[in-house]
Amino acid sequence: MRTFNSKVDSLSVSATTDVLLKLLDPIIGEDSGLQTVRNGVSYRQPQLVEEKADIIQSNTCRGSFSSPISHLPTEILSEIFLYCLPEDEHLVHASRQAPMLLTKICRRWREVAVGLPMLWCSLQLEVGYDDWQQRAFCYDFWLKRSGRCLLSLRLKSRTDWSEPRSPLQPYVQQISTLSLDFLSCDSPFMMEDFHALKELTIRQYVLYDLARATSHTLSKLPVNLRRINMLDLCFNREQLDFFTDSAWAGLTHIEISIDGLDAFTRILRLCPNLRSLTMIGEFYPIQTPEPVMHANLQSLRMSWSVLWSTAEEDLGLFNVITLPNLRVLEVSNAGWWPHGSFMEFLTRSKYPLERLIFGNGVWTTERERAEYATLVASFEFIADPERQLGCR
Repeated sequence: MRTFNSKVDSLSVSATTDVLLKLLDPIIGEDSGLQTVRNGVSYRQPQLVEEKADIIQSNTCRGSFSSPISHLPTEILSEIFLYCLPEDEHLVHASRQAPMLLTKICRRWREVAVGLPMLWCSLQLEVGYDDWQQRAFCYDFWLKRSGRCLLSLRLKSRTDWSEPRSPLQPYVQQISTLSLDFLSCDSPFMMEDFHALKELTIRQYVLYDLARATSHTLSKLPVNLRRINMLDLCFNREQLDFFTDSAWAGLTHIEISIDGLDAFTRILRLCPNLRSLTMIGEFYPIQTPEPVMHANLQSLRMSWSVLWSTAEEDLGLFNVITLPNLRVLEVSNAGWWPHGSFMEFLTRSKYPLERLIFGNGVWTTERERAEYATLVASFEFIADPERQLGCR
């Protein structure tokens, strides 16, 4: 039998077994069976003492030689926790993913994670999936941990937007980035009181009455909102006329899908402070050729899906716009490029371009490209592998 050195543990175990023996003595008498039990208790006493000493020694060793990460300063551990976050733009409330997972490892990790607001400033909220009350409780618990950090949220709704408004109300002045996913709801999300909101993304996954939902959502925007991504939506001129001239006045960056170039000129009128515009969609010829001069637009990116024919057709875009501060123009999938009207546009705008990019699907001649290379400081042409053009 192995020896052990634990006086305290030996005394405590011995005291326990002595009490047992004293209780047994008066009733043992001549009963051989109980005498056997007494002898067993006496025999097990040193074994129990040894086993307890081994357990205590094991726990002591584990504490003495624990992982180095347990000795890291809180500041370093916090940085490691931030790197543990998923790369998704918006985090989900899941027990097997950070940051929730970090609260379940040990007491110290939980204290550090709960006390680190930057772990909790991004969240995806799903409405209309199951028990909303339980979800709302979990979302509120999450957002409370964000402290006063600015929030980036994504809301996905299968019903209406009334349910998420209640748990969000205490945090509306912290929401700086918001994504709204209209899955099947047809009600607007009103956010005029989201004064900290700077960036908004709207996604639409099913067809429904646009004016009833997203258009009403966009009719009254927060005063500090500057960026909107609406590439999942598609607006024609009539739908854009729904908005008052001041509705989008504060916007500086827009990404949008349009149906017809008349929508483009309407956007320029709606957004006098616009600096960057990305457009995709169906670009057919302008129906209302009203001249538009926009003094602030600096970057214009366009990709459309017409003019994929051998016919040279001018859509009339460059006949009606004047952009004296345009610095970057990027175009793709445009078919035949309207060289004549484009040169008139450059002259009228006093040659402001610093960078011109023709992507796939822009058909020009070598002579035209050579002319652009002399006029623009940076000219990039990505040759269309399906159609190489020579001189005309």
